Amino acid sequence: MAAGTGGTPGRALKAALPLLAALALALPPAADAALLQQHCATPAALTVPQQDRLLRFAAFIKATLQASGQPLAIVARSGLDLSRFGQRYSHAGISLRDSPNAPWSVRQLYYDCEAGTPRVFDQGIPGFVLGADDPDRGWFSALLLPAPAAAALQAQVLDKPGGALQALHPAYSANAHAWSLRYQNCNQWLVETLALAWGPAPAPGTPPRAAAQAWLRQAGYQPQVMAVGQRPLMWLASALPWLHEDDHPAEDLAQALYRVSMPAAVEAFVRLREPAAERLEFCHNDRHMLLRRGGAPIADGCVPAAGDEQVPF
Repeated sequence: MAAGTGGTPGRALKAALPLLAALALALPPAADAALLQQHCATPAALTVPQQDRLLRFAAFIKATLQASGQPLAIVARSGLDLSRFGQRYSHAGISLRDSPNAPWSVRQLYYDCEAGTPRVFDQGIPGFVLGADDPDRGWFSALLLPAPAAAALQAQVLDKPGGALQALHPAYSANAHAWSLRYQNCNQWLVETLALAWGPAPAPGTPPRAAAQAWLRQAGYQPQVMAVGQRPLMWLASALPWLHEDDHPAEDLAQALYRVSMPAAVEAFVRLREPAAERLEFCHNDRHMLLRRGGAPIADGCVPAAGDEQVPF
């Protein structure tokens, strides 16, 4: 598979959510299919003020990353409102200063709805930000790594056939189990790519994903445990090609639990491995945008605190 290039993938799954199935299970049955199908539909048109704010937000992020002097950042953005599950971020990737697409483009996994297959796709920061579901408020985080970790990851991810595509799996599932090789979702691709960059090279004959998951277990990676309620997913999985349950242990399904890779789990692992990593968090609403360097997460509502950089719209 080749990596894509450009801005916004046509009819791609906008957030490629590993929790999409879990969110569907929390909704009335009539809403499930509509919610899921919208992620393969053309996004709703933005108003001129909304587009202007999002483009200014993207420029603010890009300028901050450029000023950092770093070669890359592990980034995440908000998508659907997952606050009921305690999740602010839904989709993550690697933003590369020297991307062949455009500076600071995000290399990420998306589900290509038209082709029915996952792809590694390069998307500029504006397109990445515009992909969020709520144009009036949004979140973006970035982890800047110490030089050795950044160099190893840069070498891995800029090498398309031998690096970025090494962990790509052809069978996609939005709610893929983190310790299964049967399927993969966007954040699982990311964390397995980190493993291939930072862990030992796979032994001869060992599939890269198997080697990556073995190293992640040894290194202390903990996927997110999502409690999604008691409604079965089977009827959805039978109708939609990106939802599955056959990779999840029976004991988890009996408790309506999914162990999936989410941006928060990826971030926790990176900070465990690289405690010197610098965290940046950005947010915007219809009045201003903020940047916080380190410290606690920004309060819900994009509420500023002392030390935050605040830029009015």
